[in-house]
Amino acid sequence: MSQVDLVGVGLNATDTLIPLTEFPVCGSKVEYSHETVMPGGQVATAVVACQTWGLSTRYVGKLGDDDAARLHARAFAEAGVDARLITVENAASPRSLILVDGSGERTVLCRRDARLILQPEELQREWIVRSRALHVDGYDTAAATLAAGWAREAGIPVTADLDEIYPGVEALLERIDYLIVSRDFPCRLMQESDLRSALRKMQSRYGCRLTAATLGPDGVLAWDGREFHFSAAFRVPVVDTTGAGDIFHAGFLYGLLQGWELERQLEFSCAAAAMNCMADGARGGIQTVAAIEAFMAGAERYPRTGEFAASIA
Repeated sequence: MSQVDLVGVGLNATDTLIPLTEFPVCGSKVEYSHETVMPGGQVATAVVACQTWGLSTRYVGKLGDDDAARLHARAFAEAGVDARLITVENAASPRSLILVDGSGERTVLCRRDARLILQPEELQREWIVRSRALHVDGYDTAAATLAAGWAREAGIPVTADLDEIYPGVEALLERIDYLIVSRDFPCRLMQESDLRSALRKMQSRYGCRLTAATLGPDGVLAWDGREFHFSAAFRVPVVDTTGAGDIFHAGFLYGLLQGWELERQLEFSCAAAAMNCMADGARGGIQTVAAIEAFMAGAERYPRTGEFAASIA
């Protein structure tokens, strides 16, 4: 078993993107011109992005025995990812129908076979500990919790991308070092109305090194246990926001494994996510590290104003 920089345990999905000029109202009929099928999934996409940027990676996940599974296997192989794929016979791989409106905002319809939930006993410890970092999304909660426990025992940092409060997720959260979640997750989890208070409480309760929330065009707000850090989003012509959060996490992981300061990690993550939004699909706009850094040097950012930027004043 080879040593890798990053191992990811979590979701994959085959995305069918359908661009629309406007989102349909209930009961209406809307024509569309075309659809595009491409691989996606939170952890799978983050792993592929990091591999593209020169890190060595491993992906652990579960698929059916259909054309969608073969699409993923080809994508991992072409990228150079060490894919540890568990196949379930006569099962359909996860699929997502993604409706993208004229502003680039997406609405996702998911289909997942319960037989494809990754089980703890299907993991091998060496898959996890032969790495420098572990990334999970929490969907396969029990398996992710076991993997995070192994990583913690081995002194390997664990990052997480969460947008749902899955049953049993608290045991997983106690094993996360860098908890970067969607905008409304902290307030729902901590039953707080104020995001800053929720981030503080999450960090205190679960012992994370960092808690953060991605805020779309409002950037990202992070709490390190001592102070807040805010990074403004980059202003770009948005084609499709699918995968923006996945690529943000990939950027954070890349910076973490380079030993960057937090401010640079957050800025690079925002830039990588913004550039991905200028193309179709979860992985359609993954750029090179050099291109992202050049973009960072000259791209326009949203003003550092408002309640989140004020958190670090």
